[in-house]
Amino acid sequence: MAHIEILAGKQREFEAAVQQALPLFARAKGCHGAELHHIVERDTSYVLLVRWNTVEDHMVDFRESDDFQEWRKLVGPFFAKAPEVVHSEVAVK
Repeated sequence: MAHIEILAGKQREFEAAVQQALPLFARAKGCHGAELHHIVERDTSYVLLVRWNTVEDHMVDFRESDDFQEWRKLVGPFFAKAPEVVHSEVAVK
């Protein structure tokens, strides 16, 4: 998941850019879907949840792809700072 802080007043444009970019994740090796969540208490905060088979699918295969470059081209201009990216696994279900 990635915690993303965007520039104030750019919420609609950012959300539209993410919508446009979702197919990049859909076709990525090992990706099982992506969702953008808005943090209700903070106008400029979002969490991007992407389900990957493995960390390598994300950090190697996707991050080294042309699609990652396209993702950053589409959404990068809206970032207030670099996203904080972490990987998690189910601990209790």
